Parts: sequence; structure tokens; C-alpha cells
Amino acid sequence: MWTKPSMSEMNASRETWLQQRRHWLQHVGMGVGAIALKLMLAEDPLRAEPPILKDKPHRDLLPRPTHFAPKAKAMISLFQHGGPSHMDLTDPKPELTKFSGTDYQGEVGYSFVNQASKKLLGSPFAFAPRGSCGTELSELLPHTSGVIDDICLIRSMHTGNNGHEVSIRYFHGGIPGILGRPTLGAWLTYALGSESQDLPAYMVLSDPGGHPVDGVTNWSNGFMPALFQGTVLRPKEPRIFNLQPPSHLAGEMQQQNLQLLQEINRQHTTLHPNEPELYARMATYELAAKMQLAATDALDISKETEATLKLYGIDEPETREYGTRCLLARRLIERGVRFVQLFHAGQPWDNHDSIAKNLPAICRKTDKPVAGLVADLKQRGLLDTTLVHWGGEIGRLPVTQEHGSPDRAGRDHNGQGFSIWLAGGGVRGGMAYGKTDEFGHKAVENIVNPNDFQATVMHLFGLEHEKVSYPYNNTKQIITSQRPARVVREILA
Repeated sequence: MWTKPSMSEMNASRETWLQQRRHWLQHVGMGVGAIALKLMLAEDPLRAEPPILKDKPHRDLLPRPTHFAPKAKAMISLFQHGGPSHMDLTDPKPELTKFSGTDYQGEVGYSFVNQASKKLLGSPFAFAPRGSCGTELSELLPHTSGVIDDICLIRSMHTGNNGHEVSIRYFHGGIPGILGRPTLGAWLTYALGSESQDLPAYMVLSDPGGHPVDGVTNWSNGFMPALFQGTVLRPKEPRIFNLQPPSHLAGEMQQQNLQLLQEINRQHTTLHPNEPELYARMATYELAAKMQLAATDALDISKETEATLKLYGIDEPETREYGTRCLLARRLIERGVRFVQLFHAGQPWDNHDSIAKNLPAICRKTDKPVAGLVADLKQRGLLDTTLVHWGGEIGRLPVTQEHGSPDRAGRDHNGQGFSIWLAGGGVRGGMAYGKTDEFGHKAVENIVNPNDFQATVMHLFGLEHEKVSYPYNNTKQIITSQRPARVVREILA
């Protein structure tokens, strides 16, 4: 005779069924990669925060409206860790050359006092006007010179700090030296969501040699949900582990598995129609299946033309690695990724010694791929809506870091004045903005700090930076954390 099961027996039976289902899912082996898993967990209602109420922070990547019409829809940041020497690359100083070898009369803050010198060091590299705009650039940047008419060169950056980490965190997180804050990429993806629901909104292309100085802090989500952290692609193939299913489960076998899973889900929703979390979980696994196709396509450069590969320097050993990452950045933003960052291992621009040798070496690695990226975006009609950023966290001093012989001379850190550049995304091309003094030591005209840079980037994306906030410690946090910041409107197209 049938007797109605008790509530505890029903719960036990349901839990047994769920365990069996989970066990089956774990062993199907459908090749869900780490990127898909991160998005799935962030969006999975069984693990994520409760439903968001009005005026509560976002916890999804759905597209969101801007405050006003944007110029930029995506950004590629080519961060140059270590502090590129502006007086040797982007900011010619005839007076520095004229008085090279004499003592500098101003005050200097050194990072390495035991190696300090007040001897001015003129650049050993020649400058000349480039492009129709006539902006002067160093001979070390022949390919960047070819796209200078598309570049807005800012020669008056200022952090006020000479250290690497303190200035890196200022650029990325909005406050000098402070850990635990979201980076610019996190703020943009939080504010705008993603144009693609098949790929992460914020992606990081790391160097085969390892992480940059300050490690994962460079792409941190800070106090925001992990969904807004940069997703790191491996620097070599396979760039995403487990993206494809094992060979014995691929093709028809995978399709059968997916169809079976769909049927099980359908039966379960019929039996339990009031479980909205199940519908959400089904949607996230469908996203994972989409990512198998989207990520595979985005990371496959085999169908690019020979001319495109040469444009990025992928046919040359010295530029192949960085050129490949620049090309991948273009392919990702083409497919709706909002923010892509490229980093170097360590800090190759930190030329404390042998600058006459080491600076040309890092320029040869990066100059052609960087210029190729700008040119490629332009010829594809993407530059108008893609903001490209190039620059480091600091510059270098005009005096030599004395090492005895001239060929060992280098330059110490300098956060008082240096250069970065922007291209596309609503900025004016073919212009140089701001000035440093006659020796390149300090920014003296139209000074721009990292908060100004952040406010300007947000403006180009159609956002008022003071209105993009996230609640933390009972305070509405913004990217500049209430520090004074201005939109640099003079550089806007």
C-alpha cells in the first residue's frame, strides 16, 4: 500500500537527484574554459548576489545607457611598465643636448641616491618632424611616426611621485599608492556592461615572461564583484585551457550530450515551474557553449591576410609576440569586448643603465606592432570608436644615473613630467598637448594627472565620471575618489 512520503524523505530524494545530475554534468566534459566559468559563476543566481533593486549597484554585464552620446565604444590600453624616457622618444629638448655634461641647476628627487648625479644627459637619438602635423619624434619610433597624424601626444603628464607602484595605482585605481581599488577597465565595464554576451567585457593579454610590476593589481576589480575583474588570457597557446572538448567527446557526441542536458532541464522545469534560478543556470550554460565558438574564433589569427600579419610584424621574430597580442586586441574589440589591456613582463622601460642599448631594444619590439594596430583599426573603420592608449606610469630624469663609463649611463625615475599618447575614440589626431620645461624635468603647461586622464576617458565613453559610483564603506566611491579632476577638452575632436 502506497503511503505519502514524509517531507524529509522528499527532500532527501530531491537532493539525491540533484547530486546525480551534478555528477553527470561534471563528467560530461564539454570543455567549459576558465573564462566561461568565471562569467557563469558571477551570473549564476545560486552563487551570485540577490536580485538587484533600484539604485543598487549593477552585478551583470548587460549593456547600459550612457549619460550622453559616446565617441568611444571600446578601449585598448598598451601599458608600458617602467617609465619610457620621454626626452629620448617623444619630447625633444635641444637645451638638454646643448648643456649635456654640465650640472643641472634645479632640485632633483632621486629614487637611487647612491647612484645619483646632477650631470645633464642629452639624448643620443635624433628627433625630426613627422607626418603632416610636424610633431617631432625620435628616430627610435619610425613606425609610430607613420601614424602620428592620428595620435594626440600629451607631453605634460604628472603624477608627483617617482615610484613605480605608487604611480601605477594612481593610473589604474585613481589614488596614488592605494591598493584594493577597481581599475579603469573595471569601472568602464561596470558602468557600460558589454556589447557581447559571448565574451568577457574586460580582457588582459599578458606577457610570456610573466606578470608586470604590481601583478594582478593592474587589472583588479577592487571592491566590486569579481565579474568586473580583467580576465587574463594565457600568453601562449592554448590561451584558454579546456576551451574545446576532449576529442572523444567532440562533434556529434557533444551535440548529443547537449541535447540530453536540454531534455533533462526541460523535464525538470515542467516538474518545478517555480524555480527561476534553474532558468538562469540554463542560460549561463548556454553562454558557455556560445563562448566555445566565440573565443575560438576571436583567438584564431590563421585567416588573417599576409599583409595584416606583416603590418603587425608577426612575420619577424623580434616583433612576433607583441604583434600577435596587438592583433588579438583588435580581434577582441571587433567582437564586442569593451576593454583590452596589454602588459609587459616586469618593467622593460625602466632604463637605469645602458639606456643607449636597452631603450632601442624595447622600441624595436613594440614600435611596429603598436603602429600596425592604429593603422589597422583605421583602415577597418574602427579607430573612430576605439580609443588606443600608449604610455607608462612615469618618465625619466634629464640627468644621468652615473655608472662610470658613458655607455653605462641611464636615467632614474621621474613622475614630475612625462608623455603618453591617445589615438582614435574621439580625440584629436596630429596634435601635441602640454609642455615640460626646457630640460624635460617637470610639466609646466597644461598639466594632466592620472585623474584627469580617467575623467577624460570616461567622457569619451559618454560618461560623467562623478556620476559613475559604487557604494563601499558607506560612501559612494567614484574612479577619482573625489580628488579634483577635469576632462581635458582641448584634446577632444
